[in-house]
Formats: sequence, C-alpha cells, structure tokens
Amino acid sequence: MSRPSPQSNKIQIVIVGGGAAGLELATRLGKRYGRKRHDIILVDRNRTHIWKPLLHEVATGSLDANMDEVGYRSHCHRWGYRYFYGVLAGIDRAGRQVHLAPVQDDTGREVIAAHSIRYDYLVLAYGSVTNDFETPGVAENCTFLDSRAQADRFRDRLLDQCLRVSRTMTADPVSDAHVRVAIVGGGATGVELSAELFNAAAALGYYGLEVFDRSRLEVTLIEAGPRILPALPERLAEAARRELEVLGVRVLTNTPVTASDAEGMTTGSGARIDADLQVWAAGVKAAPVAGGLNGLEMSRSGQIVVDPTLQSPTDARIFAIGDCALCVLPGRDRPVPPRAQAAHQMATAVFGNLNRLMDGQPLRPFVYKDHGSLVSLSRFSTVGTLMGNLVGGKLAIEGRLARIVYLSLYRMHLITIHGWLKGVALIVVGHVNKIVRPKLKLH
Repeated sequence: MSRPSPQSNKIQIVIVGGGAAGLELATRLGKRYGRKRHDIILVDRNRTHIWKPLLHEVATGSLDANMDEVGYRSHCHRWGYRYFYGVLAGIDRAGRQVHLAPVQDDTGREVIAAHSIRYDYLVLAYGSVTNDFETPGVAENCTFLDSRAQADRFRDRLLDQCLRVSRTMTADPVSDAHVRVAIVGGGATGVELSAELFNAAAALGYYGLEVFDRSRLEVTLIEAGPRILPALPERLAEAARRELEVLGVRVLTNTPVTASDAEGMTTGSGARIDADLQVWAAGVKAAPVAGGLNGLEMSRSGQIVVDPTLQSPTDARIFAIGDCALCVLPGRDRPVPPRAQAAHQMATAVFGNLNRLMDGQPLRPFVYKDHGSLVSLSRFSTVGTLMGNLVGGKLAIEGRLARIVYLSLYRMHLITIHGWLKGVALIVVGHVNKIVRPKLKLH
C-alpha cells in the first residue's frame, strides 16, 4: 500500500541507504533545505549508522560500537530530514514510488506493513555486501563483516573460543590448544582484521583470561591473487606482509579457497586449513534488491550504471552513489572504486547536482580525486599512499604519519555528519574514552 505523506505538497527527495554516502547526503540536504518546502527522507534497514571501515574493530572488541554509532532518529531531528526504518523491495519509476518490504520483529510478528513512499528525486545509496562467489559452504560457515550485527556475532564467537582455550589451558597447562582463525581476502578488511585480532588477544589477559595470550592465536590470511593489498604499491604491500608475519599471521597468496565446512577450508590445491572461526572478506557486490529496480541499467555485478552526473541513464530523476553505483568516468578504463573517500565525494557531487536540477541549471559531471589508500595494522603500523593520482600514487607513507592521516578520515566523516562543534567534541571524547574505558568490549 502507499503510505500517506502529510508533506506531499513538498519536493520530496528519498535517499535509500544510510551509509557514509547516504547519511552525508541526507545531512547536507536537511541542513540546506530543512522542512519548509522540502521533505528529505532517509530509508535504512538499520536503526543506527556506524562507519563501515570500523567494523573490523567492532568484530574484535577493540571498538565499542555503542559509543561510535549514530542513531538515525535523533540525527534526523537535529538535521531536518525524516528517517524511515525499512528495506528496499523495489521501485515504480512511472509512479515515482519506492516500495519497502514489511518489517518484522525477532519473533516474526509484523512491525511495519509493506508500503510505498513517493519521490520527486531518488538517490540509491544502499551499499554493498560481501561476495562469496557462490563458493560451496561459505554462506553457512563463514562470517561476513557487512553490518554491526555480523561484527557483534563474530566478537561473541571469538570471545567464546578464547574462553574455551583458556579453560583448556587451566586444566592442562601443556595443552596445545589454540584459537584458529582463517580470513579469506587480502584486501584492506582482511589485513586490518588480521592485525586487530592480535591487538585484542594481547589485552584479554587483563579481563579474566590470565593464561591466554597472543601466542595462542593462529591467524591465517588467504589471498587468491599473487599478493595482498593490490591497491597499494608492491613495496608497501610487502611491508604490510612482513609486519603481519612478525605478529604471527600466516599469509598465503596464490591460494584460492574452493570450499568451506564446519571444520575449516579447502584450497584449490586440495590442502586443508583448519579453523575454529572463518571470515570471508574476498570481494564485494551490490546489495541485492528483491523486487528489482524497474528497468534501471545494471552491471553484471548488480551495480546501478550511472552517467558522469551520477544519474541513471534510464531515469534522470534517479541518482546512485557509493558502492551500489557503477561509474566509469570519461577517459578512465576502470570504474570509481568502492571506497569511503569515493562515497564521500559522490555525496558532495549529488548534493550539488540536486540543487542545480531543482534550480533548472545544468548539472556538473562528477570528478573523482584519488587521495590514496591507507591500511591500518591496528596499533602496530599503518601503510599507504597519499595524493594518489596527483603524484602518480608514489607518495608512500608509513608509521605514525600514516596513522594520523588514517584516523583523520574518520574524523572528517564525524564532522560532516555532526557539524564542527559536535564533531570536534566527539573526537575529544573519543580520546578520553581510550584512556578511561576498557581496552576491549566484552559484552
């Protein structure tokens, strides 16, 4: 059914997806227009937002998501947009409506019936999910890190396994018990999670697991390609590999995984990798939409094809940004990469183009500026490149400087969605929490 809107006489802009791109755009539009003549609506399947690059820290307990997440309902009240809790089920381009699936609670009872929201302009920013490439057993046995719920689930399983090993060692001090973690995917998520696990293991001794330390952690990082971190120069990728191996990570390259079961993984050569916990971080694809997108041009991987203005070539009233968009800019062979910096820049570009569209002005093409790539190896190291295309991607940085720049990316996100005053206050509070709060979230 169509959900009635008391503000139907207003220009209605609907944004589906409250990730980095969608939330930043909703904040900018709400701040610019408020609710007098415009109705800015943000739709998301979650009640809170957390910056996706932080999920590996949530998964290890190094970050308390309760302190860093943003509640959409309170945020929308502050910034002049409306928030709808729901899952995109499809769109009706002729009727200019977004269809939302029914929402159910954990007992299966319906909370919100299926309904539709009209739009004058629609921005699709529903992001990506992990691509398991239909590898047998992966969906059933591996953890993905696409949401806070998945990160929380992994943390609980990790702590349970650490407790099992600790109890075993208490009963039998010469036991060879270990926590075995296999991580598939040598990109940023897999590498950062591998390092963060050792940071967490080192802290567990302070919280009741006195006989457990990082020597009882066995982490295997598995990459099908010839090296980890293909987005970085080979020298930096090799430096990251050496750092991981010093920590104790076993790094396997040129090792495709062909199957997963409850006890571990099988590689293309037939070798076995036994694991108590398995994480799949080997690629992403656009999040599927159950009812389809009513004829919008799509890529083979399910992304929405967009013009340089970030509009769908099928429908000029529909924009797509972030990981769900496939944008190949003029003169480029490859699409804009699915990174947080791209999502931020796309949100800024669409904000400007929506303003121009409503004012009857010509739209401007999106210009992607590659500011480089940074990968954090927890408190142990950070590696990456700065300035990207501006200097050919050759300005390599490591260590403390790289760590400062890495942290600044999240701080910029905080300032964008909260404003300077609250954003800076949250940054200060974050520093204080690192001192006064426990090192790990154990519940």
